[in-house]
Amino acid sequence: MIEFGLQSPRRSRVLVADDTESIRALYRKLLTSDGHEVIDVPDGAAALTAVHESHPDVILLDVTMPRMDGLEVCRRLKSDPATRLTPVVLVTGLSDLQDRIKGIEAGADEFLSKPVHPMELRARVGSLTRMKHLVDALDSAEAAFMTLALTIEARDPMTNGHCERLARHAVMLGKTLGLGEADLQALHRGGYLHDVGKVGVPDAVLLKPGPLTPAEFELMQKHPDIGDSLCAPLQSLRAVRPIIRCHHERLDGSGYPQGLRGDEVPLLAQIVAIADVFDALTSHRPYRPALSAEEAARHLHGEAAHARFSRDHVEAFLSVAPLPAV
Repeated sequence: MIEFGLQSPRRSRVLVADDTESIRALYRKLLTSDGHEVIDVPDGAAALTAVHESHPDVILLDVTMPRMDGLEVCRRLKSDPATRLTPVVLVTGLSDLQDRIKGIEAGADEFLSKPVHPMELRARVGSLTRMKHLVDALDSAEAAFMTLALTIEARDPMTNGHCERLARHAVMLGKTLGLGEADLQALHRGGYLHDVGKVGVPDAVLLKPGPLTPAEFELMQKHPDIGDSLCAPLQSLRAVRPIIRCHHERLDGSGYPQGLRGDEVPLLAQIVAIADVFDALTSHRPYRPALSAEEAARHLHGEAAHARFSRDHVEAFLSVAPLPAV
C-alpha cells in the first residue's frame, strides 16, 4: 500500500492579492510566522501573473480589487487545468451574500469574512496547504505509474510506442462515441496504464518469441489483476482501474481474468480492447509480421461477428482509425 504523509518536505507558498498594502503586510506577517513563503500583489491582473510565475499552494483573493476582481481571477484559475486544483480563498465582507454565491459559482474553495481573524486565517491556510500537498503527492505517484508503464513497454523493443498509440486511438473512439471529458481522460490514462501489471510477468514469458504454454499463459493472465492492485491506492486512478482490469474481457465471456459477459464488461474497457487489438495486429511481433490495416479490420469484423466486440464500436473505430506506418 502506498502511503502519503501529511508533512511536505518543502516550504509552502501563499499568494496574497489585496489592493490595501496594510492588509497585505498583516497577512504576510501572520503567515511567514507559520513558516509559509508569502508573495503579495495589489490587484487581480498581477495575481494571475504571479500564479503562473510562482505556482503557489494557496491563493488568497480579495473580492474587490482594481484591474480584475477576485471573482474573475478565481473563475479563470478554476477553468485552467494547470491551476484548477490550487485552493482559492475569497475574502469578502460579512454581509456580501451575493459575492459568496458568485464565489461558489466561480469555484472558490473557502471564504474568509472581513475583518479576518488572525487565528482563522492561519488555520485555514494551514489546512489548505496540507490538502494541496496531498494532491501534489497523488499527482507525483500517478506520474510514477505512467513512467512505470513506459518502462514496461521498453522491456520489449517490438512494442515501442504502443501505449501512446493506444491512448490516442482509444480517445479517438471515445470522441466518436460522444463520451464526456472525464471518460476521455480515463481512456487516455488507461491507454498508458492498461498493461502496468506486466511488471509482475517474467521476461521469459513476456518476451517469449513463440506460443505460450498453458502454465505461461495462466501467468500472463494475472497481469490485469496485478495492475489493478498496483493502482488501487490512488483515488485519481479510480476511473482507470476498470480499464486495467477488464481490457482482456470479451462480450461473449471468453476473455479474462473474470470471464465477464455483455454489459458486465465496462464500456471504457471495451473501447481500449478494440484499440489494443488493432494496434497489436498492425505492429511487428517476434512471432509474426505486422498485418495490414485491412487485415486487422477483417479480424475486428470477425470478432464482432462472434459477439466478442460490439459491432457498432468496431464500425465506429474503423471509420476513424488511422492507417499505421508498417
